[in-house]
Amino acid sequence: MSLRALFFLFILGLNFVSCTTPKVSNTEPSDSLLIRFGDSVAQEMQRVLLQNVAQAIQKGGTDFAVSFCNMRASQLTDSISKRHYTIVQRLTDRNRNPENYLKTATDSMAWEKITTGEQYFLEQEQDGNKYFYKPIFAAMPTCISCHGKANDIAESTHKIITNKYPNDKATGYKQGDLRGMWKILVQKDK
Repeated sequence: MSLRALFFLFILGLNFVSCTTPKVSNTEPSDSLLIRFGDSVAQEMQRVLLQNVAQAIQKGGTDFAVSFCNMRASQLTDSISKRHYTIVQRLTDRNRNPENYLKTATDSMAWEKITTGEQYFLEQEQDGNKYFYKPIFAAMPTCISCHGKANDIAESTHKIITNKYPNDKATGYKQGDLRGMWKILVQKDK
């Protein structure tokens, strides 16, 4: 498949993934606002990250995209965090970047909820802070070109992944699989 076709599918998928807004019911009014805030930040983060990865793929293929993600994904996450005066994290049990592994008991509990089908929810950490959690799926074919099975990933891309992430666990996915979750600070305990 050509880079142009991959880019088109990526943008089409981006529109599909980022156009879902949770309908909040049966929650406290303040929790409803926190969920809406968390979801808006998650959607923006997803859109920005996917747009930048799509541009990197268009510029230099998946080899370039892996290097781009290695250098810039954390910076993009930090910029969205600063813009919204919050903390945004991508977490998973099968991480590529060691910083994205489940770190707290609350994260592990949230991951269990996500894996059983919860679409979004709030959790409170022991420190009193509230976090919004939402799943991240390998929603587009371009995701699989870096996170798929061995035969989905170009040999040159696989070599770069192995070099930059020697302990990589973020492969073996197929399109539509649960890949991780967003964790967004939505209320700081005073």
